[in-house]
Amino acid sequence: MVITAAHITPLVALIAGILILILPRLLNFIVAIYLIIVGVTGLNAIHHFIR
Repeated sequence: MVITAAHITPLVALIAGILILILPRLLNFIVAIYLIIVGVTGLNAIHHFIR
């Protein structure tokens, strides 16, 4: 089985949602980390920074 960004995104969203319900103060950090990861993944798809 090949794991792609399409498989990881829903899992990350589910884990982030649970953590936000448990510890609402984590919201800023979870959103920031998620956006950074999605941005780097998107740039990698465009420019192939990581081979």
